[in-house]
Amino acid sequence: MTTASITKDSSGAMAESQSQTQSKATSPTPSRLPSTPFALRVRAFLQWLLPPVAGLLFMLAIWTLISHQNASLPGPLSTWHAATELFSDPFYRNSPNDLGIGWNILASLERVGLGFGLAALIGIPLGFIIGRFQFMSRMAAPIIGILRPVSPLAWLPIGLLVFKAANPAAIWVIFISAIWPMIINTAVGVSKVPQDYMNVAKVLNLSEWKIVTRILFPFVLPYMMTGVRLSIGVAWLVIVAAEMLTGGVGIGFWVWDEWNNLNVEHIIIAIFVVGIVGLLLELMLTSLANRFSYE
Repeated sequence: MTTASITKDSSGAMAESQSQTQSKATSPTPSRLPSTPFALRVRAFLQWLLPPVAGLLFMLAIWTLISHQNASLPGPLSTWHAATELFSDPFYRNSPNDLGIGWNILASLERVGLGFGLAALIGIPLGFIIGRFQFMSRMAAPIIGILRPVSPLAWLPIGLLVFKAANPAAIWVIFISAIWPMIINTAVGVSKVPQDYMNVAKVLNLSEWKIVTRILFPFVLPYMMTGVRLSIGVAWLVIVAAEMLTGGVGIGFWVWDEWNNLNVEHIIIAIFVVGIVGLLLELMLTSLANRFSYE
């Protein structure tokens, strides 16, 4: 065999190998079938559902473990049976001091609604004024800085002294606790309005009312709703502690009464009720904020 023939054979083999490689590269590869819309919806639903379910199961496992270590703490199963019996008739009325848990929840929501409504009625306009005028902002800064960090329950004796009754004192505590997030967030929103907007208002010679309604309010609405959401959480948090001290009808007083009766299952049920009601209030205001958000 000559050198020329060897070279010819090797070049032919290389050409054949290159052609095979190119054919493999250009040959179609099997692809996965596209997911159906139903499969995508199921996958999205599972991704939304599984994490919170896993979190709840983890909490129940920790609760069960602690209840096995401490016999005085009821476990999830006994608490569930007590809740089933309790909510079988939540609106019974045996006497003024013996009411179902439904009446206590409604009484607490009524106090929260009154205190929160008064805070919104006063706090939101104050926020606009403080954010709009530099002099008012500087004047209010030390007042807010001193009073905002005060514990809500520290205001309760003042309410009892002024109103001479437990119910308005509890509403006062809710009011003074819920007003600060509304004032601060609304004022911050007003201060963030672009100066170009205000320059246009000056050029057009708009009145102060039109500046507030046409320029400030649409821009400040997301900030204002954030303050409202924070305030409702604070209000619902404070009412339980206030009712424990003032007594009467309400979920806080009901918790304290069940503690005096050493009914720990009902205390745990009340904890879940307070959390669920607070979550529902938060979701309601979040939905409202998303519906009326300004773009």
